[in-house]
Amino acid sequence: MLKTLLAAGAVAVALAGALLPTTADARTLDEIMKSGVIRVGVNPTLPPLGKFDEKNEIVGFDVDYANEIAKLLGVKLEVVQTGSPDRIPFVVAGKIDFVMGAMTRNTDRAKVIDFTVPVHTEVLGVLTTKANTFTDWKQFDDPSVTFVQVRGSTPIKFIEENLPKAKVTLLDNYPDAVRALAQGRGTAMIDVIDFMGEHMNNHKTEWRIVETPIDVYYCSMGVAKNSTGLKDWLNVAAFDLARKGKTDAIWKKWFGMDMIKPVGAQPYF
Repeated sequence: MLKTLLAAGAVAVALAGALLPTTADARTLDEIMKSGVIRVGVNPTLPPLGKFDEKNEIVGFDVDYANEIAKLLGVKLEVVQTGSPDRIPFVVAGKIDFVMGAMTRNTDRAKVIDFTVPVHTEVLGVLTTKANTFTDWKQFDDPSVTFVQVRGSTPIKFIEENLPKAKVTLLDNYPDAVRALAQGRGTAMIDVIDFMGEHMNNHKTEWRIVETPIDVYYCSMGVAKNSTGLKDWLNVAAFDLARKGKTDAIWKKWFGMDMIKPVGAQPYF
């Protein structure tokens, strides 16, 4: 669930020092159109961005979004299964034309691949209920606060370092943690809130996301360094999907709620 927090540093730094293949094999926009197929990398272990359905096919936000891209380009979509370690090498080697899967922009990754304008955000923040009135995450550094967190998740260390006065209750999984919060057995939870939507919808609780986020991650499509034409076209396509409301509609379909911090349609990119 917290793949952006864990992968953004460790994976990117490792890639920066690794011997990666050249981008000589990356396809141009013209070559993609002539082939009639665009190859997109999707990670099926990041639901609801990507997951396997009952037919063992990859579905999710990333697949639906990539399908819209393929329609705009007038080609068919080929979904290529990728994991966090191989998604950037696949782009660089030309095995895929672009990659999704919570591709957070950062300076280390940008040394190796290029990024389009952001497709969506992910908000690291505080989930609580309307019974709590704090408006800033720093206010939760209080002895009266009990965080309900998933055992082994990254926010536990964050709480220890930044909110030491608060208490922490550890549970084994996200459904149990959100249920405990709904039942009043804790005050709040820190996590990437976007991924909590499906769990929140299982409880008749007046949920509240604290107004001040801890951090906002901007996730884009990742392309090869020498694919300027493709990147430029994808930027126009991303703008088009955003301004027509299709990005937000696909997000709500899979996440069960609106994007917390919408990217919006930015005419200047």
